[in-house]
Amino acid sequence: MRGSSGTSPRGLPSPGYPIQKTVWKVLAGLLHLGNVHFADSEDEAQPCQLMDGTKVSVRTSASLLQLSEDMLLETMQIRTIKAGKQQQVFRKPCSRAECDTRRDCLAKLIYARLFDWLVSVINSSICADSSSWTAFIGLLDVYGFESFPDNSLEQLCINYANEKLQQHFVAHYLRAQQEEYAVEGLEWSFVNYQDNQTCLDLLEGSPISICSLINEECRLNRPSSAAQLQTRIESALAGQPRLGHSKLSREPSFVVLHFAGPVRYHTEGLVEKNKDPVPPELTGLLQQSQDPLLMMLFPANPEEKTQEEPSGQSRAPALTVVSKFKASLEQLLQVLHSTTPHYIRCIKPNSQNQPQTFLQEEVLSQLEACGLVETIHISAAGFPIRVSHQNFVERYKLLRRLRPHTSSGLCSAKGPTEQPLCAKEATLQPLLQDILHALPAVIETARTPGDPAETTQVPLYCGRTKIFMTDSMLELLECGRAQMLEQCARCIQCGWRRHRLQKQEKQRRAAVLIQAAVRSWLTRKHIRRLHAAATVIKRAWHRWRIRMACLASKELDGMEEKPMPRAPSSLSSSLPAAHTKLLGAIIHLWPLGLVLANSAVGVRGFQRKLVAHACLRLPTGSPSNKFQTPQQDEAGITSIRALPRGSIKFHCRKSPLQYADICPEPSDSSVTGFNQILLERHRPVQV
Repeated sequence: MRGSSGTSPRGLPSPGYPIQKTVWKVLAGLLHLGNVHFADSEDEAQPCQLMDGTKVSVRTSASLLQLSEDMLLETMQIRTIKAGKQQQVFRKPCSRAECDTRRDCLAKLIYARLFDWLVSVINSSICADSSSWTAFIGLLDVYGFESFPDNSLEQLCINYANEKLQQHFVAHYLRAQQEEYAVEGLEWSFVNYQDNQTCLDLLEGSPISICSLINEECRLNRPSSAAQLQTRIESALAGQPRLGHSKLSREPSFVVLHFAGPVRYHTEGLVEKNKDPVPPELTGLLQQSQDPLLMMLFPANPEEKTQEEPSGQSRAPALTVVSKFKASLEQLLQVLHSTTPHYIRCIKPNSQNQPQTFLQEEVLSQLEACGLVETIHISAAGFPIRVSHQNFVERYKLLRRLRPHTSSGLCSAKGPTEQPLCAKEATLQPLLQDILHALPAVIETARTPGDPAETTQVPLYCGRTKIFMTDSMLELLECGRAQMLEQCARCIQCGWRRHRLQKQEKQRRAAVLIQAAVRSWLTRKHIRRLHAAATVIKRAWHRWRIRMACLASKELDGMEEKPMPRAPSSLSSSLPAAHTKLLGAIIHLWPLGLVLANSAVGVRGFQRKLVAHACLRLPTGSPSNKFQTPQQDEAGITSIRALPRGSIKFHCRKSPLQYADICPEPSDSSVTGFNQILLERHRPVQV
């Protein structure tokens, strides 16, 4: 922050002077002043001495504030008293507690003057001349309601300001409600709310209040005790309903029932804090500073008579902290009444500054402290729900289905004002009337069977442009709307399920038809392939069978009626006689072995003997067996193709023929793969 050229109306230093640096120097001097500590004096006539290590802080603070070190130390150690008509001056050493108080008073005095000057400089830099503007935007940071274990004058002033601002907010809110109801054509008499005027009468009322009693104790020239102040407050304000008593507290105190809750204030030190005296020697010390900023904040004007230096004849009461605070609050309320305020409530979710963390107890205490709970109660006493006609129709037009055939209940829906239903758009009027006619049906639907059947007025009022209703009516409307939506949802679900089932049934039937057609086509195709394969196999089998039959016929036809080849003479001559007989026996007896090995199981007894005799060519001249054996050809086998006529069939596993063992499809149930050898003799065997 830099000074402007020329001399400012606030008495700023010369142009180009580093004001910001000077402010930092003054603040640093005050910080060093807070490090000054005193020790108790052994002699009351001697001032208190500094503790070890604090002399450096006194020297640094005096250098930054551009004051004399000795004068600064003497001002904090010695008190100046003026008495008598001649205003004689007496110097009295201060105790250790008084030295600490004067040190803190000096720092507080500089802080207060510096803060006021900063506010005035900032306002003068951002605001133009008051004659050139007619409106402004102000930002007010309202005190938060405070309630601690130990509450004193600071908490009393802050809570007093909250009570005043809460009353202003309630009045502003109710006034806005009344104006809106008047515009909409509704009556205001049915809204009842609780005002905090009784609490304000306890704090600031006349002729007797807590503030007046505290100020009166400050004006009396007598020592005041905490117990005496408590007794006086309780006796003087015994009839106030907002004044409570703390019977369990051992310390002197009183309880005030604020709108946010009861608060207990301790009376110890309350009067001394309210006096807040500023010794005149402290102001004179600061007027002797060579710092430009302190010279501007504490000008040396002998004509000016301050609070600390009243004239000897004047008996005007000194301004106390409560009086100053009350005057400042009244000035603030005047500004608020002349403007259009807008309120923003700030809630701190937790004291640990953690995100997404809401502590219920802390949030609830803040809601109570900022007056939101009381505001909700006031709002609930009237019609907190206000909906325009268009929005009301758009949301609750489903309730028209509950409209009865008769028009009963319309008067109760319109309310005691009997205002006609009028909307900006003509299309909304019939829809709005239908919804209002359906409200008694909604209430009857929501009523439990045990409730008595009595006619109740619908807590809903139709204004010129808005619908006013309570929370209970909103719940009924939402409940009816939810029921209608549920019915509609059920209808939609039923229709959708029916459509889905029908579609699934059609799809199932179509799938069955397609599957049947495909299976039929696949079956026909498979059967055609089987027929074609069977035809091919049959043809191949017939061709093979005919071929095998031809080959077997040719082979056996060549052997018909041929004599058995005799052994060559050369072979007979070369072989011994025994070998020659054995070879002949093998040649002649091979059919017997073939027949005996492969004959059927059932061929037994006489037939088997006949076969053996026929193969062995035994003589038939035995007397026991009257066999007539014809002459047999040496070849033995006549034909294997002709059907047997009185002959015997032999099934052989092994055949001497070349193609006798080949079969395309062997069967387990029958003996196949063998030629049927028919052994037929020229002359049948006679028994």
